[in-house]
Formats: sequence, structure tokens, C-alpha cells
Amino acid sequence: MANSNALEGLTQALRKLPGVGAKSAARMAFHLLQHDKGGALQIAAALEHAVSSIRHCSLCNTLTESEICSTCASPQRDRSKLCVVETPADQAALERTLAYKGLYFVLMGKLSPLDGIGPNDIGLQKLFDRVVPKDAQGQPSAPESREVQEVILATNFTAEGEATAHVIAQALKSRGVQVTRLARGVPVGSELEYVDLGTIAHALVDRR
Repeated sequence: MANSNALEGLTQALRKLPGVGAKSAARMAFHLLQHDKGGALQIAAALEHAVSSIRHCSLCNTLTESEICSTCASPQRDRSKLCVVETPADQAALERTLAYKGLYFVLMGKLSPLDGIGPNDIGLQKLFDRVVPKDAQGQPSAPESREVQEVILATNFTAEGEATAHVIAQALKSRGVQVTRLARGVPVGSELEYVDLGTIAHALVDRR
């Protein structure tokens, strides 16, 4: 059986990708080495370049090559609205809808006490400072003077995402910030008899 430390190392590295198990990683490794060495080198070079050049946006915390990402730098965005998401992938999904023209804040995670992930691990203080900056005397600025007038919580509808949204909402509301939550409802094109009861219940509560 073909085996080497280098091959094993490649296989183990590929297993770090989400959803890739041992067999899938081995197939990828054998394919790249047997059929597409040029592609393997291209992937290696692209990864090295990305890791060395991509950083966090100083304003919204998303991934970018610049100090400030293109979304935060755009004069066309509505700066009074700030949408809070868990990951850059969630941000990209919202952007593809073309329905939102405000700014973002990317948490790069979610609260998960069981995994040891607390408020300091996902940059909540940076979010609070962004929404409620300090005035010249070091006190929280007055609501009417703030750039951000509405915070939209678009964390996922998982137990951790809901807990994260709750903590953020409580903290910001106590600071006089308008906070809204992404609505939940029946998917477009679906039939009620096939929709889970939790979704139907939330759709009724959030009806308009």
C-alpha cells in the first residue's frame, strides 16, 4: 500500500476542511498527487498567499486584504444600519440577496459556554464600542449623535445563535440602541403540511 509521511501529512491537512472525513481526504490527496500536481501547487500557493495577506477589517471584523473592507469603505452603504452576523459566509449570503444596503459587523463566532466560547472570544466589546462610541468626556455618546441607529441581529437560529442574539440585544437596548432580529417564517414556495411545527409557530408569532 502506498504510504509516506508526506502523503499522510497531506491527508491529515485536508481533513481540517469542514465536512471532509478520512476517506474523502485520502481520495483528494491521491487525486491531486496522481492526476493534478499543477492544481495541488496552485492550491498551495493560493493558501499561502491568502494566509499571509488576508486580515480582519478594522471596522466590521470581516476578512479583507485592506485595513478597511470594500463594504465599509463604500459611500453608497447606509451607515445608520448595522447587521450583525456570525461569519463572513453569512455576510456573503445576505449580500447575494441584494436586499440589504447597510453595513455589517462579523462576530467570527457565537457564544457557546459548553465549548468555552464567551463574550470576549467573539469580540462583543468591539461591537458595543462601534455602536455606542465614547464622547469627549469618555462617556457613552447620546443616541441622537450616533452614526448607527439600528442594529439588525442576523445570527443563526440555533441555540447558540439565539443566545448570542439575546446577549447582544440586552446589552444594546440598555444603551438606548434600536435592536431588531431577522424574521423567521415559512420558506417561499413551501407547503405548510411539510413545514416543521417550530417554523410555523414562529411564522404566526412574527406575522405582519
